[in-house]
Amino acid sequence: MSLTPSNMVPLGTVAPDFTLRDVVSGNMLSIETLKSDKATVIMFICNHCPYVKHVQAGLTELAKDYQSKGASFIAINSNDVENYPDDSPDKMKIEAEDAGYTFPYLFDETQETAKLYNAACTPDFYIFDKDLKLAYRGQLDDSRPGNKVPVTGRDMRTALDLILDGKPAQAEQRPSAGCNIKWK
Repeated sequence: MSLTPSNMVPLGTVAPDFTLRDVVSGNMLSIETLKSDKATVIMFICNHCPYVKHVQAGLTELAKDYQSKGASFIAINSNDVENYPDDSPDKMKIEAEDAGYTFPYLFDETQETAKLYNAACTPDFYIFDKDLKLAYRGQLDDSRPGNKVPVTGRDMRTALDLILDGKPAQAEQRPSAGCNIKWK
């Protein structure tokens, strides 16, 4: 595993459009049909990454807490499944069900969506405001596998609270870090 930081895309960047297959429902879903008129969270995750596994329960809890406040959550897996079969759509569906995901888990087979978002790692987080302008990009919190810091979602919770109140997210935004996206 190669520790890779997220790319800090410029704030205000408009969310790129995409249409991808949800591995649970089998439906093709787009950002237009999934976005919220309050806040939209795009997460690049996968099944096998130890950094994603480490935050999975906390991330699922955070999503449930903020979906009830009107935020939308969308997870995307862009990994090369030929070389990383644990991230295949069939296994993604099992992972989503076992983890209790309350959000769609989309498969980016061509990796074009990851490239459009300039995603670099798993997990990689982006929060867009009501106008789909990037308001936050960075880490969930300071927890990493082995550092004994509890998973709280503090950084993303702070950003979401501010965005949902119609305010700008915190000025200091620290990159997420995890496994690099497995490019073809």
